[in-house]
Amino acid sequence: MEELNDTQSEIDDRGIEINWVGVSSFKFPVNVQDKESIQPTISEFSLAVDLSKDQRGTHMSRFIEVLNEHGNCISVKNISVLNRHLLEKLEARKSRVNSSFSYFIEKNAPESGLKGPMDYLVNIESILEGEYFESEVTVNVPVTTLCPCSKAISERGAHNQRGNVKFSVKSSDPIWIEDLILLVESSASSELYSVLKRPDEKVVTERAYDNPVFVEDLVRNVALKANGISNINWYKVEAENFESIHNHNAYAVIVKELK
Repeated sequence: MEELNDTQSEIDDRGIEINWVGVSSFKFPVNVQDKESIQPTISEFSLAVDLSKDQRGTHMSRFIEVLNEHGNCISVKNISVLNRHLLEKLEARKSRVNSSFSYFIEKNAPESGLKGPMDYLVNIESILEGEYFESEVTVNVPVTTLCPCSKAISERGAHNQRGNVKFSVKSSDPIWIEDLILLVESSASSELYSVLKRPDEKVVTERAYDNPVFVEDLVRNVALKANGISNINWYKVEAENFESIHNHNAYAVIVKELK
């Protein structure tokens, strides 16, 4: 094979380090490890390393090589292996991995028991620098909320709506994705389902009516539960209600600072 010029490895004399360089928006088939099984899905990856001030460019193909060599099984427990492999392959000081994918939980309707999959957007980001490793897991969970004020002042019914909770955590030990999702769902007026018959709709509607929450209640409920998990070192919970009778959304955030 003809030897070609390695332009990326040329010396750069501008004296400026690059914080992160790599590939983004790369879709790759993965198997996500959950508590009891492995589920196939498609992840969108961003992979990056730092670049020294005297090197002109990185080797983009090596990022994809690392992903291929790593295999297609990903979990909150093994993501650091991918970071380490990037450091070695790219001869870098620090590496960052970002993986975003749809995660599915099969749920039974509350009354009929009919099964159906619910999808949740999950993001895992990890950074390795020397021996320092940090990972952040984010789940996006759709929920139902019912307005306490509307219930209190109305003779019939109360306005309710779908909302979304974005819950991010950093922990000293890995936490299962489904546990984070269940924590959020239990903090709302009601969880969502993919399959509901009329008896199920009655149960869900009445459950929400019996558990009204403002967006402020929602983030506080999630925070209170997260405070009870000792290995969560940091979290950020963002909730947005897509108001059904107002021409605006309702929004609230709580951040627990890193220990």
